[in-house]
Amino acid sequence: MSLNTFGHLFRVTTWGESHGPALGATIDGCPPGVPIKAEALQVWLDKRKPGQNRFTTQRREPDQVEILSGVFEGKSTGTPIQLMIRNTDQRSKDYGEIVEKFRPGHADITYWQKYGIRDYRGGGRSSARETAARVAAGGVARAALKALAPDLKITGYMVQMGTQMIDRARFDLAEIENNPFWIPDAAAVDDWSAYLDGLRKAGSSVGGMVELCASGVPAGLGAPIYGKLDTDLAAAMMSINAVKGVEIGEGMNAAMLTGEANADEISMGNDGPRYSSNHSGGILGGISTGQDVIVRFAVKPTSSILTPRKTITKSGENTEIVTKGRHDPCVGIRAVPVGEAMMACVLLDHLLLNRGQIGEELPGRIG
Repeated sequence: MSLNTFGHLFRVTTWGESHGPALGATIDGCPPGVPIKAEALQVWLDKRKPGQNRFTTQRREPDQVEILSGVFEGKSTGTPIQLMIRNTDQRSKDYGEIVEKFRPGHADITYWQKYGIRDYRGGGRSSARETAARVAAGGVARAALKALAPDLKITGYMVQMGTQMIDRARFDLAEIENNPFWIPDAAAVDDWSAYLDGLRKAGSSVGGMVELCASGVPAGLGAPIYGKLDTDLAAAMMSINAVKGVEIGEGMNAAMLTGEANADEISMGNDGPRYSSNHSGGILGGISTGQDVIVRFAVKPTSSILTPRKTITKSGENTEIVTKGRHDPCVGIRAVPVGEAMMACVLLDHLLLNRGQIGEELPGRIG
């Protein structure tokens, strides 16, 4: 199975399976001298790890990250960084009844069609468990960004879960870490809780929408045509398990706008160009404008549900399936730190690409 690596200069290769002994990431291209400690990476993994509340899978994994190489005396050496996270709470027997059956909505059938291999133990590489490695790699990317672009900050939050949406009139970033849904709307938490509780107790699941905001992004990151910043951001988000759609800025809603409404008017401010709005999501022509970079992605409902669904067996017989085990009723919740990690990796990659081509000072600086 190839293509387990992403990035240009900051390259991340993830490895491991959901029910194997461990999983992890190999990072190549991290600049030397970046302060990196396992405890700092653990902060981000703790945000993603399962079993933290009743709204996530009850699989109990500490997700303790180990740094095996590439760091000496607390700083990166410029050599490959190897990160490992051991699996400690696998229950492969939960999947014993579906060995011969394909789960509708899951990658079981396409992995079988392509590779002729059926890892029924949680889906193997197709499991969202793989994203723990991405979050660990994202922690390394954040450490490098802190050193190279200290004003840059990445914040993720949910804006929709099924029929439930936040009220942007009540938008408050300070509320994100005060609730299990990572939503910036304190008044919506009770409704979201009741809604998901009903689905969870019924053995069902629901999709969600995550929004990411990167502030302090320097103008000039990205390149025209095939090296666009938004191209790589979209690809990174689409690579996350269960993601089925990505928007940059106004996104799909731009199809309803006129040119006058969509154009972000420009004026000169004390610190450079100022924009009247941000319909572009902080990217024009594939290059960052210096505004907040805004990305949203939609996550489909968890395919493992208790409601009987029609399917087929490996031998082609029609049958029904009920998926037991421990699963997230809404994977969008734990997708928030995963999206943040992928954004960190892409922004660092483009910062390094820009330094390599342009240097530290941008030639077209205005003002």
